[in-house]
Amino acid sequence: MSDRMTAPEGEYDLARFPEDPRDPLRAWDASDAYLLRHLAESGTRLDGTLVVVGDRWGALTTALAAHRPTQITDSFLGRQATRANLERNGVEADGPRLLTTRDTPPDRVDVLLVRVPKSLALLEDQLHRLAPAVHEGTVVVGTGMVKEIHTSTLKLFERILGPTRTSLARQKARLIHCTPDTATLEARGDDPWPYAYRLPDDIGVLAGRTVVNHAGVFCADRLDIGTRFFLRQLPKAPRGGRVVDLGCGNGVVGTAVALADPDAEVVFVDESYQAVASAEATYRANLPDADGKGGAAVRGRAPGAAGGEAGGAAEFLVGDGLEGFAPGSVDLVLNNPPFHSHQATSDATARRMFTGARRALRPGGELWVVGNRHLGYHVTLQRIFGNSELVASDAKFVVLRAVRRT
Repeated sequence: MSDRMTAPEGEYDLARFPEDPRDPLRAWDASDAYLLRHLAESGTRLDGTLVVVGDRWGALTTALAAHRPTQITDSFLGRQATRANLERNGVEADGPRLLTTRDTPPDRVDVLLVRVPKSLALLEDQLHRLAPAVHEGTVVVGTGMVKEIHTSTLKLFERILGPTRTSLARQKARLIHCTPDTATLEARGDDPWPYAYRLPDDIGVLAGRTVVNHAGVFCADRLDIGTRFFLRQLPKAPRGGRVVDLGCGNGVVGTAVALADPDAEVVFVDESYQAVASAEATYRANLPDADGKGGAAVRGRAPGAAGGEAGGAAEFLVGDGLEGFAPGSVDLVLNNPPFHSHQATSDATARRMFTGARRALRPGGELWVVGNRHLGYHVTLQRIFGNSELVASDAKFVVLRAVRRT
């Protein structure tokens, strides 16, 4: 769905990525518009180094493109949306600088705009990473919908950067005003991320092993109960087969496959840069001798390439699900799909993952899915694959299996 955002800088056609005319969700909200109005009404100077953090679909970066902002995002889809929206609105390609959360941030920040993320941990990590570039003259303004900004949000700004207050609410949106001070910046302490912990003893091959989480990854401080249930039900892939951990998060599912079958080729895929970094860290923590000892070797390869070197490999890919994978190039897909898009509940991501899996699987290949019972994934799988089998269930979750027949 493409929509127009009116801001002091002009009107902008914006869309999410991938663009879907059936999608009722907009690429901007009242918090984006509130921040842009504030910058214009307050006369904030934007001629220094402008950094925009967490710009979900590129609305802020597009509207402020004339000031050559640096965007920092954890979302591959958000980054692609920004590129598309810049092009859609005629912005020169050499204007804004697009970075990910895994890139080195600028060494000086004069204006810092923060679209408050859903994850408090990701906000904490981002503020810590940017703090060395912030100075007492830096203008820091956060924005979000009222339901997204909590006392804990304000405390993070205050603990890491300096004194913080909020604005009045407008159209259910609110601003955060933070005044950096040297004493706070110097006393902020260390960034606690990434965080590692020991896995429980009742989850099969991963029992008692280590998982590593970068900030912003789902359930970063504990193993979520859905994944825990899934780990107890994992299928045996064809020996040396190509297995995709789709929406891999911290990579525990794919790592379990690699441990169970050293000849398997495991591909970890997620649209979050933090997630893929976590998956690689988890994999390396549990297969430290993967390179050069006949086990799984970490290597990069184009996702669309089928065949090639047989077995024993791991790939870590940030991207849009299975987009770019060659048809019939995968033996098994394991998936715990998200059912939220930021604050909105949606099954759009799951449907796209299932559709991509059917295309990428070889005939006879299987998709295994874990999800909450109430989401009704069996109906969606039946529609896409023509079949759906209940493998296991408990009071909250189901594990489903779908097979590509032809």
